Amino acid sequence: MPTRNFKLFPLVLAILLSGCGSADAPQKTQTTPPIPVGVVAVGDAARGAGPLVSGVVRARQEAALAFAVPGRITQLLVNEGDRVAAGQLLAQLDMTEVNAGVSAGRAELARAEAELGRQRELFAKGWVTKARVETAEATASAARAQVASRGFAQRYARITAPAAGTVLARSAEQGQIVAAGTPIMTVSQAGGGLVLRVALTDSQLTGLRVGQVVTVSVPAVSGPPVAARVIELGGRSDARTGTFEAELALPPLAGLRSGMIGSARLPVAAVRDTLAIPASAVFQARADEAFVYVVDNQQRARIRRVTLGRVDNRSIEVLSGLTRGEQVISRGLSRLREGVVVAPQPASGS
Repeated sequence: MPTRNFKLFPLVLAILLSGCGSADAPQKTQTTPPIPVGVVAVGDAARGAGPLVSGVVRARQEAALAFAVPGRITQLLVNEGDRVAAGQLLAQLDMTEVNAGVSAGRAELARAEAELGRQRELFAKGWVTKARVETAEATASAARAQVASRGFAQRYARITAPAAGTVLARSAEQGQIVAAGTPIMTVSQAGGGLVLRVALTDSQLTGLRVGQVVTVSVPAVSGPPVAARVIELGGRSDARTGTFEAELALPPLAGLRSGMIGSARLPVAAVRDTLAIPASAVFQARADEAFVYVVDNQQRARIRRVTLGRVDNRSIEVLSGLTRGEQVISRGLSRLREGVVVAPQPASGS
Protein backbone atom coordinates (compact mmCIF):
# COMPACT_ATOMS: atom_id res chain seq x y z
CA MET A 1 0.00 0.00 0.00
CA PRO A 2 2.67 2.59 0.80
CA THR A 3 4.30 1.81 -2.50
CA ARG A 4 1.02 2.51 -4.29
CA ASN A 5 0.69 5.90 -2.48
CA PHE A 6 4.14 7.00 -3.62
CA LYS A 7 3.21 6.14 -7.19
CA LEU A 8 0.17 8.46 -6.97
CA PHE A 9 2.16 11.44 -5.61
CA PRO A 10 3.59 12.69 -8.95
CA LEU A 11 0.11 12.63 -10.47
CA VAL A 12 -1.41 14.65 -7.61
CA LEU A 13 1.48 17.15 -7.81
CA ALA A 14 0.94 17.61 -11.53
CA ILE A 15 -2.76 18.25 -10.97
CA LEU A 16 -2.01 20.82 -8.28
CA LEU A 17 0.53 22.62 -10.45
CA SER A 18 -1.80 22.70 -13.40
CA GLY A 19 -4.45 24.19 -11.18
CA CYS A 20 -2.11 26.90 -10.02
CA GLY A 21 -1.14 27.67 -13.63
CA SER A 22 -4.73 28.08 -14.68
CA ALA A 23 -5.36 30.48 -11.80
CA ASP A 24 -2.50 32.75 -12.98
CA ALA A 25 -3.46 32.67 -16.68
CA PRO A 26 -5.85 35.64 -16.67
CA GLN A 27 -3.13 37.88 -15.23
CA LYS A 28 -0.68 37.02 -18.05
CA THR A 29 -3.21 37.67 -20.84
CA GLN A 30 -4.36 41.09 -19.55
CA THR A 31 -3.97 43.87 -22.29
CA THR A 32 -1.96 47.07 -21.76
CA PRO A 33 -4.23 50.13 -21.47
CA PRO A 34 -4.26 52.43 -24.54
CA ILE A 35 -1.55 55.08 -24.58
CA PRO A 36 -2.98 58.62 -24.69
CA VAL A 37 -1.57 60.56 -27.64
CA GLY A 38 -2.27 63.85 -29.38
CA VAL A 39 -3.28 63.64 -33.03
CA VAL A 40 -3.80 66.10 -35.83
CA ALA A 41 -5.51 65.68 -39.18
CA VAL A 42 -3.17 65.81 -42.17
CA GLY A 43 -3.72 69.06 -44.02
CA ASP A 44 -5.13 70.87 -41.01
CA ALA A 45 -1.80 71.37 -39.25
CA ALA A 46 -0.90 74.94 -38.30
CA ARG A 47 1.35 76.59 -40.86
CA GLY A 48 2.76 79.20 -38.48
CA ALA A 49 2.90 82.95 -38.86
CA GLY A 50 4.23 84.73 -41.91
CA PRO A 51 7.60 86.49 -42.06
CA LEU A 52 8.20 89.69 -40.07
CA VAL A 53 9.68 92.60 -42.05
CA SER A 54 10.79 96.00 -40.76
CA GLY A 55 10.31 99.42 -42.29
CA VAL A 56 10.10 103.15 -41.71
CA VAL A 57 7.00 105.27 -41.28
CA ARG A 58 6.77 107.97 -43.95
CA ALA A 59 4.20 110.44 -45.21
CA ARG A 60 2.42 108.98 -48.18
CA GLN A 61 2.90 112.20 -50.15
CA GLU A 62 6.25 113.88 -49.62
CA ALA A 63 7.93 116.54 -51.74
CA ALA A 64 11.62 117.39 -51.71
CA LEU A 65 11.80 121.15 -52.43
CA ALA A 66 14.76 122.93 -54.04
CA PHE A 67 15.67 126.19 -55.75
CA ALA A 68 15.73 126.04 -59.54
CA VAL A 69 18.67 128.50 -59.65
CA PRO A 70 21.90 128.76 -57.66
CA GLY A 71 22.37 131.44 -55.03
CA ARG A 72 22.73 132.39 -51.37
CA ILE A 73 19.83 131.71 -49.01
CA THR A 74 18.70 134.94 -47.36
CA GLN A 75 15.43 133.70 -45.84
CA LEU A 76 14.66 130.33 -44.29
CA LEU A 77 11.30 130.77 -42.62
CA VAL A 78 10.35 127.32 -41.28
CA ASN A 79 11.78 124.60 -39.07
CA GLU A 80 11.27 120.86 -38.95
CA GLY A 81 7.85 119.98 -37.62
CA ASP A 82 6.22 123.29 -38.61
CA ARG A 83 2.84 123.13 -40.28
CA VAL A 84 2.55 125.17 -43.48
CA ALA A 85 -0.28 126.39 -45.69
CA ALA A 86 -0.51 126.02 -49.45
CA GLY A 87 1.51 128.76 -51.18
CA GLN A 88 3.29 129.86 -48.00
CA LEU A 89 6.81 131.26 -48.54
CA LEU A 90 9.33 128.84 -47.05
CA ALA A 91 12.73 130.06 -48.29
CA GLN A 92 14.25 132.62 -50.63
CA LEU A 93 17.59 133.34 -52.27
CA ASP A 94 19.37 136.69 -52.46
CA MET A 95 17.36 138.47 -55.14
CA THR A 96 19.86 141.29 -55.88
CA GLU A 97 21.55 139.57 -58.81
CA VAL A 98 18.37 137.92 -59.99
CA ASN A 99 16.42 141.19 -60.07
CA ALA A 100 19.31 142.94 -61.77
CA GLY A 101 19.32 140.29 -64.45
CA VAL A 102 15.60 140.69 -64.99
CA SER A 103 15.97 144.47 -65.34
CA ALA A 104 18.86 144.11 -67.78
CA GLY A 105 16.88 141.61 -69.82
CA ARG A 106 13.87 143.87 -70.06
CA ALA A 107 16.04 146.82 -71.14
CA GLU A 108 17.69 144.72 -73.86
CA LEU A 109 14.28 143.58 -75.06
CA ALA A 110 13.05 147.17 -75.32
CA ARG A 111 16.13 148.14 -77.32
CA ALA A 112 15.80 145.12 -79.64
CA GLU A 113 12.12 145.76 -80.31
CA ALA A 114 12.80 149.45 -81.04
CA GLU A 115 15.54 148.49 -83.48
CA LEU A 116 13.22 145.99 -85.12
CA GLY A 117 10.59 148.69 -85.61
CA ARG A 118 13.14 151.06 -87.15
CA GLN A 119 14.44 148.41 -89.56
CA ARG A 120 10.93 147.57 -90.70
CA GLU A 121 10.24 151.26 -91.47
CA LEU A 122 13.48 151.53 -93.46
CA PHE A 123 12.69 148.33 -95.34
CA ALA A 124 9.25 149.68 -96.24
CA LYS A 125 10.93 152.75 -97.78
CA GLY A 126 13.39 150.55 -99.62
CA TRP A 127 16.44 151.82 -97.80
CA VAL A 128 17.52 148.46 -96.23
CA THR A 129 17.46 144.86 -97.37
CA LYS A 130 15.21 142.08 -96.07
CA ALA A 131 18.24 140.50 -94.39
CA ARG A 132 18.62 143.52 -92.07
CA VAL A 133 15.01 143.14 -90.94
CA GLU A 134 15.43 139.42 -90.34
CA THR A 135 18.52 140.07 -88.20
CA ALA A 136 16.60 142.58 -86.10
CA GLU A 137 13.75 140.09 -85.69
CA ALA A 138 16.17 137.41 -84.46
CA THR A 139 17.75 139.83 -81.97
CA ALA A 140 14.34 140.77 -80.57
CA SER A 141 13.33 137.11 -80.29
CA ALA A 142 16.52 136.30 -78.36
CA ALA A 143 15.87 139.23 -76.01
CA ARG A 144 12.35 137.98 -75.29
CA ALA A 145 13.74 134.52 -74.48
CA GLN A 146 16.30 136.06 -72.16
CA VAL A 147 13.61 137.99 -70.30
CA ALA A 148 11.56 134.77 -69.91
CA SER A 149 14.61 132.90 -68.59
CA ARG A 150 15.46 135.57 -66.05
CA GLY A 151 11.81 135.80 -65.06
CA PHE A 152 11.90 132.04 -64.41
CA ALA A 153 14.95 132.52 -62.20
CA GLN A 154 13.14 135.29 -60.35
CA ARG A 155 10.11 133.10 -59.70
CA TYR A 156 12.08 130.01 -58.66
CA ALA A 157 14.53 131.78 -56.41
CA ARG A 158 11.73 131.34 -53.88
CA ILE A 159 10.34 128.13 -52.41
CA THR A 160 6.64 127.99 -51.54
CA ALA A 161 4.61 125.13 -50.07
CA PRO A 162 2.94 123.14 -52.87
CA ALA A 163 0.11 122.20 -50.49
CA ALA A 164 -0.83 122.35 -46.83
CA GLY A 165 1.30 119.98 -44.80
CA THR A 166 4.21 119.59 -42.40
CA VAL A 167 7.94 120.26 -42.77
CA LEU A 168 9.52 116.83 -42.32
CA ALA A 169 13.18 117.76 -42.86
CA ARG A 170 15.35 120.84 -43.45
CA SER A 171 18.83 120.34 -44.84
CA ALA A 172 20.12 123.92 -45.28
CA GLU A 173 20.73 127.03 -43.20
CA GLN A 174 20.29 130.74 -43.83
CA GLY A 175 23.32 132.28 -45.55
CA GLN A 176 24.31 128.99 -47.21
CA ILE A 177 25.15 129.05 -50.92
CA VAL A 178 23.37 126.25 -52.75
CA ALA A 179 23.40 124.89 -56.28
CA ALA A 180 20.32 124.64 -58.43
CA GLY A 181 18.32 121.52 -57.62
CA THR A 182 19.89 120.93 -54.19
CA PRO A 183 17.11 119.72 -51.83
CA ILE A 184 16.48 122.30 -49.11
CA MET A 185 13.59 120.71 -47.25
CA THR A 186 11.00 117.92 -47.41
CA VAL A 187 7.33 118.72 -46.89
CA SER A 188 4.45 116.29 -46.50
CA GLN A 189 0.99 116.90 -47.86
CA ALA A 190 -1.81 117.05 -45.31
CA GLY A 191 -4.53 114.46 -45.81
CA GLY A 192 -2.24 111.97 -47.52
CA GLY A 193 -1.77 109.95 -44.36
CA LEU A 194 1.22 107.92 -43.22
CA VAL A 195 2.56 104.69 -44.64
CA LEU A 196 5.03 102.04 -43.56
CA ARG A 197 7.62 101.50 -46.27
CA VAL A 198 9.17 98.03 -46.10
CA ALA A 199 11.76 96.20 -48.19
CA LEU A 200 10.68 92.79 -49.48
CA THR A 201 12.43 89.91 -51.17
CA ASP A 202 11.08 88.74 -54.50
CA SER A 203 9.34 85.74 -52.91
CA GLN A 204 7.70 87.97 -50.28
CA LEU A 205 6.57 90.40 -52.97
CA THR A 206 4.84 87.67 -54.99
CA GLY A 207 2.84 86.71 -51.90
CA LEU A 208 1.26 90.17 -51.64
CA ARG A 209 -1.29 92.07 -53.68
CA VAL A 210 -2.55 95.63 -53.60
CA GLY A 211 -5.51 95.92 -51.23
CA GLN A 212 -4.39 93.06 -49.00
CA VAL A 213 -4.43 93.67 -45.24
CA VAL A 214 -1.42 92.90 -43.02
CA THR A 215 -0.70 93.36 -39.32
CA VAL A 216 1.63 96.24 -38.37
CA SER A 217 3.28 97.23 -35.09
CA VAL A 218 5.05 100.50 -34.28
CA PRO A 219 6.89 100.08 -30.94
CA ALA A 220 7.11 103.83 -30.30
CA VAL A 221 3.32 104.08 -30.34
CA SER A 222 1.65 102.17 -27.53
CA GLY A 223 -1.20 99.83 -28.26
CA PRO A 224 -1.85 96.50 -29.96
CA PRO A 225 -0.89 95.77 -33.58
CA VAL A 226 -3.08 97.45 -36.19
CA ALA A 227 -4.30 96.50 -39.63
CA ALA A 228 -2.59 98.19 -42.59
CA ARG A 229 -3.53 97.96 -46.25
CA VAL A 230 -1.07 97.34 -49.08
CA ILE A 231 -1.38 100.34 -51.41
CA GLU A 232 1.74 100.07 -53.56
CA LEU A 233 4.20 97.36 -54.62
CA GLY A 234 7.55 98.18 -56.20
CA GLY A 235 7.85 97.66 -59.93
CA ARG A 236 11.61 97.00 -59.86
CA SER A 237 14.16 95.99 -57.26
CA ASP A 238 16.76 98.23 -55.68
CA ALA A 239 20.03 97.89 -57.61
CA ARG A 240 22.09 97.69 -54.41
CA THR A 241 19.98 95.42 -52.21
CA GLY A 242 17.85 93.51 -54.68
CA THR A 243 14.73 94.18 -52.59
CA PHE A 244 11.39 95.65 -53.60
CA GLU A 245 9.71 98.49 -51.73
CA ALA A 246 6.10 98.19 -50.61
CA GLU A 247 3.88 100.80 -48.99
CA LEU A 248 1.37 99.89 -46.29
CA ALA A 249 -1.25 102.55 -45.47
CA LEU A 250 -1.45 103.09 -41.70
CA PRO A 251 -4.59 104.10 -39.81
CA PRO A 252 -4.52 107.38 -37.82
CA LEU A 253 -2.60 106.72 -34.59
CA ALA A 254 -1.94 109.24 -31.84
CA GLY A 255 1.73 110.19 -31.74
CA LEU A 256 2.62 108.52 -35.03
CA ARG A 257 5.31 110.48 -36.90
CA SER A 258 7.34 110.12 -40.04
CA GLY A 259 10.65 108.39 -39.35
CA MET A 260 9.42 105.95 -36.70
CA ILE A 261 10.38 102.28 -37.06
CA GLY A 262 7.66 99.69 -37.55
CA SER A 263 7.28 96.05 -38.49
CA ALA A 264 4.74 94.15 -40.56
CA ARG A 265 3.70 90.53 -40.24
CA LEU A 266 3.17 89.30 -43.79
CA PRO A 267 0.52 86.69 -44.53
CA VAL A 268 1.65 83.13 -45.20
CA ALA A 269 2.06 82.63 -48.91
CA ALA A 270 -0.30 80.15 -50.46
CA VAL A 271 1.23 76.67 -50.60
CA ARG A 272 0.85 74.59 -53.71
CA ASP A 273 -1.47 71.55 -53.50
CA THR A 274 0.45 69.67 -50.84
CA LEU A 275 -0.15 68.65 -47.24
CA ALA A 276 1.36 69.80 -43.98
CA ILE A 277 1.83 68.28 -40.53
CA PRO A 278 3.28 69.65 -37.30
CA ALA A 279 7.04 69.39 -36.93
CA SER A 280 6.48 67.54 -33.64
CA ALA A 281 4.98 64.57 -35.54
CA VAL A 282 8.21 63.72 -37.38
CA PHE A 283 11.03 61.50 -36.13
CA GLN A 284 14.21 59.99 -37.58
CA ALA A 285 14.36 62.65 -40.29
CA ARG A 286 17.14 62.30 -42.86
CA ALA A 287 17.51 64.61 -45.84
CA ASP A 288 14.01 64.79 -47.33
CA GLU A 289 12.63 61.63 -45.68
CA ALA A 290 11.32 60.86 -42.18
CA PHE A 291 8.84 58.69 -40.26
CA VAL A 292 5.52 59.43 -38.58
CA TYR A 293 2.98 57.45 -36.57
CA VAL A 294 -0.46 57.13 -38.15
CA VAL A 295 -3.55 55.89 -36.25
CA ASP A 296 -5.27 53.06 -38.13
CA ASN A 297 -8.91 51.91 -37.95
CA GLN A 298 -8.16 49.68 -34.93
CA GLN A 299 -6.73 52.63 -32.99
CA ARG A 300 -3.22 51.30 -33.33
CA ALA A 301 -0.07 53.30 -34.07
CA ARG A 302 1.49 52.45 -37.44
CA ILE A 303 4.86 53.71 -38.65
CA ARG A 304 4.77 55.44 -42.04
CA ARG A 305 7.65 56.71 -44.17
CA VAL A 306 7.02 60.17 -45.65
CA THR A 307 8.78 62.51 -48.08
CA LEU A 308 9.28 66.04 -46.76
CA GLY A 309 9.09 69.39 -48.51
CA ARG A 310 9.36 72.91 -47.20
CA VAL A 311 9.99 73.36 -43.47
CA ASP A 312 9.22 76.32 -41.23
CA ASN A 313 9.37 76.82 -37.48
CA ARG A 314 6.09 75.00 -36.80
CA SER A 315 5.07 72.76 -39.68
CA ILE A 316 6.49 70.55 -42.41
CA GLU A 317 5.21 70.10 -45.91
CA VAL A 318 4.57 66.46 -46.85
CA LEU A 319 5.04 65.56 -50.50
CA SER A 320 4.18 61.85 -50.28
CA GLY A 321 3.30 59.11 -47.81
CA LEU A 322 0.14 60.61 -46.33
CA THR A 323 -3.35 61.48 -47.49
CA ARG A 324 -5.55 64.35 -46.40
CA GLY A 325 -7.58 63.59 -43.29
CA GLU A 326 -5.37 60.83 -41.87
CA GLN A 327 -4.70 61.06 -38.12
CA VAL A 328 -1.01 61.67 -37.41
CA ILE A 329 0.32 61.44 -33.87
CA SER A 330 2.02 64.68 -32.87
CA ARG A 331 2.33 64.27 -29.10
CA GLY A 332 3.49 61.30 -27.00
CA LEU A 333 5.77 59.70 -29.62
CA SER A 334 8.41 58.64 -27.08
CA ARG A 335 6.07 55.99 -25.60
CA LEU A 336 5.06 54.43 -28.89
CA ARG A 337 6.09 51.41 -30.93
CA GLU A 338 4.61 49.72 -33.98
CA GLY A 339 1.13 48.33 -33.38
CA VAL A 340 0.43 49.60 -29.86
CA VAL A 341 -3.11 50.63 -29.02
CA VAL A 342 -3.54 54.38 -28.54
CA ALA A 343 -6.19 56.72 -27.20
CA PRO A 344 -6.19 59.64 -29.69
CA GLN A 345 -7.00 63.14 -28.47
CA PRO A 346 -6.99 66.32 -30.58
CA ALA A 347 -3.61 68.01 -30.17
CA SER A 348 -3.64 71.76 -29.52
CA GLY A 349 -0.64 73.98 -30.15
CA SER A 350 1.32 71.22 -31.95
